[in-house]
Amino acid sequence: MNLLKDLEYRGLINQVTDLEGLTKQLEEGQITLYCGFDPTGDSLHIGHLLTVLTLRRFQLAGHKPLALVGGATGLIGDPSGKKAERTLNEKEIVVQFSNRIKDQLLRFLNFDGENSAKIVNNYDWIGNLDVISFLRDVGKNFGINYMLAKDSVESRIQSGISFTEFSYMILQSYDFLKLYEQENCRLQIGGSDQWGNITAGLELIRKSTDEEGKAYGFTIPLVTKSDGTKFGKTEGGAIWLDQEKTSPYELYQFFINTDDRDVIKFLKFFTFLTHEAIDRLAEEVATVPEKRSAQRKLAEEVTRLVHGEGALAQAIRISEALFNGDIASLNASEIKQGFKDVPSYECQEEEISLLDLLVTAKISPSKRQGREDIQNGAIYVNGERKTELETVITKEDRIEGQFTIIRRGKKKYFLIKYSL
Repeated sequence: MNLLKDLEYRGLINQVTDLEGLTKQLEEGQITLYCGFDPTGDSLHIGHLLTVLTLRRFQLAGHKPLALVGGATGLIGDPSGKKAERTLNEKEIVVQFSNRIKDQLLRFLNFDGENSAKIVNNYDWIGNLDVISFLRDVGKNFGINYMLAKDSVESRIQSGISFTEFSYMILQSYDFLKLYEQENCRLQIGGSDQWGNITAGLELIRKSTDEEGKAYGFTIPLVTKSDGTKFGKTEGGAIWLDQEKTSPYELYQFFINTDDRDVIKFLKFFTFLTHEAIDRLAEEVATVPEKRSAQRKLAEEVTRLVHGEGALAQAIRISEALFNGDIASLNASEIKQGFKDVPSYECQEEEISLLDLLVTAKISPSKRQGREDIQNGAIYVNGERKTELETVITKEDRIEGQFTIIRRGKKKYFLIKYSL
């Protein structure tokens, strides 16, 4: 299918500087495009995934993607969408962050073949740029009134913006110019909050070259949720693409809990399912929403894309074990994922009575309540109900010698850890 038609179906086109011109360029043959990722942290998050996958969609259609890691701009801070100045990181930290983000980008793009992807770092051309050259050769192309009119700057005038962040737009524009000259890059894509920076780059290219209308800007909508809450945030914090920060199980659960009102939109955004497959799932959401087929498919596709088939299988296994209460079937690694955010207690004893454990681990508020909980069948050890007051927790109750899972009632889980 025509790339732009597919992007339109998926709701991925927010603004395009010259849709007719870009359409013609895409039809005439391969173009090079880029998207920038500033290393302000040690991992990309789920919000970045949409632009990464859009780069991949262009690549699958035969075009050449450049993923720019902002080793230089990451030292400055983008004011777009921010209400206050960023905390500036040291250069060594930004270098570490840049390398981590490069590794993550390698998962999503193909670096072989005629339209192989390439990772570039803007520190390569900005790092050695002296201030006089920057002001004379680049800064002179930007009028103050032009910059003040950009949303990223205008929205910060009242609260305050430093010259450092004010200059960010010029540096990103310079990125576009350098990639235009060095890589024949004709298109920059980004989130809708990047529109001002992208169009500023086009203006710099226009003023710095003899060619008219040969470069384009394209923005993708920011992801929103129907209930008004922020996408990509949970009670535990942001959803990261690094499995050490957000486990495959947590990612799977994040998407499987998608609201019916959002699930089809997210299937279009975050998967490569065909239009026909998505339309069939939309019909199921409308007619048999209780099956949650669309949510399961979304969770499966995204977890597989981000972490691979093995991690997906593990996430499904953890989910099914928790749903069925079959805790004993999980290994220690899966326990760490599935019970990452539940209350925990480190037990020092080789053996301890269940009643004493309930009290010392603050699972039951008192011995009296603990006795009632056991006798009423409200206490489960590794998924098995315990009703005898004399029950003792021994080494046999440890999963791979590391954990015991206590459940009180239907949903209150507690993780017992051992240091022995």
